[in-house]
Formats: sequence, C-alpha cells, structure tokens
Amino acid sequence: MAPEAQPVDPRPLPGEPLSLDLLNTRWNNGGNPRDLLDSLDGLALWLTLNDFADQVPADRATLDALLATRAALARLIDDHDTSPEARAALNEVLAHGAIRRTLAADGPQARIETDSPAWLPAWSAAVDYLRLLAEAPDRIRSCASEACVVRFYDTSKNGTRRWHSMATCGNRAKASRHYERAKQA
Repeated sequence: MAPEAQPVDPRPLPGEPLSLDLLNTRWNNGGNPRDLLDSLDGLALWLTLNDFADQVPADRATLDALLATRAALARLIDDHDTSPEARAALNEVLAHGAIRRTLAADGPQARIETDSPAWLPAWSAAVDYLRLLAEAPDRIRSCASEACVVRFYDTSKNGTRRWHSMATCGNRAKASRHYERAKQA
C-alpha cells in the first residue's frame, strides 16, 4: 500500500505559526485575491495541513469559528487596532476554550477543552497569537511588498526580514529598484 500523499497547499507561505497561517488563508495570486476558506473543501485542506482533520469536522460551524477568529486577528495585526472592541473580539474566541491541567499517574498533564470541536482550531489560533505576543510581538510582520498581504513571524537572527519570500516579493523589489536606477542613468 502506497503512503498517503500530503495535500498540496496553494498558498505562497505555508508553515507559519497557526495564527499567522490562519491569516494567510487570504493572499494575492498575481493580483487576484484568493481565499482558501471560501469553501468547505478549502477548510478541509486547511484542517488537514494543520493536523486538525482527525479532531474537527470540516463543516459550517468550524468555518464560521475560523472566519470570526481570522477577522479578529486581522483587526489586531493588519489594522493595528488595539481598541477595547478589537481585544474583545479575540477574547470572545478565547472564551470558547481552556486548558485543563491535571495530575495523572505519570505526572502533570494538560488537555484543551472547547465548547465544541468546531472551536478547537479557532481557539488554538487565538492562543497561538497570544504566545507570539508574549515571545516577540515586534517579530509579527506583514510582507513589505505593497501588493502582498502575507504575514510571517520573523525568525531571522537579526530580526530584519522584510518580505515573506526573498524569491518572490524581495526579488521584485530589488528588480524594481534596479530598473529605476537604470532608467535614471
């Protein structure tokens, strides 16, 4: 029996921390806006890529929870909205789950509990955002290209990464600067 093939992720920057990966379900493809969460099939792919497929149904309730969380994260990260309303929207997502800590025979354990399975990925993304804020909030970035809407967590040694990908957006910026210099010469 052949091993199961990993589904192909169409997005330009997969593998970011969960909160940013959720935001990156919207991207531009050559100037054409795309949204992975515009269908239940896209939701199923995202759940599979983030290891939730065995725990959560790819249904309307899960999609609605993720869309609400994505909107709350976008407001905080993209719009830099620190208003009480923006924080309340994320706190509303966080209210759907908690970590239950117990002492088992083999030591301490932690188990995530959510109102319903539909909230597990959304709650997990919200908690991930809090983790990133606690670790290094200044490393949560948007690509420097004006045409790009991709976000990333800057893990570069000196913390000066500007583009989600040097091969695409970074290369375009360099080529554009070179063209302008050549045109002026």
